[in-house]
Amino acid sequence: AFQGISILAGALVTFGGASTIANLIAGFVVIYTRAFQLGDRIKVSEYRGVVIEKTILSTRICNGNNEIITIPNSILIASSIINYSATIRDLKEPLVIDTTITLGYDVPWRLVYETLINSALETTDIVDDPEPYVWQTSLDDFYISYELRVYTNKTKSVAIGNIYTELHQHIQDKCAEAGIEIMSPHYAAVRDGHQNTIPENYLPKDYQTPGFRLHPLESLFKKNMDKDNQ
Repeated sequence: AFQGISILAGALVTFGGASTIANLIAGFVVIYTRAFQLGDRIKVSEYRGVVIEKTILSTRICNGNNEIITIPNSILIASSIINYSATIRDLKEPLVIDTTITLGYDVPWRLVYETLINSALETTDIVDDPEPYVWQTSLDDFYISYELRVYTNKTKSVAIGNIYTELHQHIQDKCAEAGIEIMSPHYAAVRDGHQNTIPENYLPKDYQTPGFRLHPLESLFKKNMDKDNQ
């Protein structure tokens, strides 16, 4: 019995010591690689927050909900670390944040660009130098995906959340002012009675929206008469 307990205790110490040594080595690696500093906003796997403490064995971050997350250093060196603060501190460049909106092909892309950029310029904490810009990230079956990319010097979770909220509010208002309906349309195979999705300035001057055509009425009446005769 004593031998069994000794073997179990030795195994626990061995495996526990291996984990501790791994965290110790990882702690030195994290320190000397300068992946982040206290006060930096980082993302590790699914965790995102501000670094509030660095020790040899673990690192603690505080997320947007004021939850304290303790991450073993062995996990840090085995994962990709995204540092949102390093761009401003080390490269002296603002942070880029983005948002995506999908609109139909009937909306002129130049109008979309102008509307989205104006929405960004009116948003607090978004800088105008470098200027915001828009990418068309995909041409899907029914709509175009527009990605608005903006610059900010704010890196705190609360500040980023406020920027996104205000930016989306301005996008809704500016699109409404420009007559742009925010939606991802889906088209059926029947085109009768529907406006062509090509922007109006590309259509012929004499173009008119066709009326919706139904099956000839005489054939419908004929079917009813045949049923009555039967």
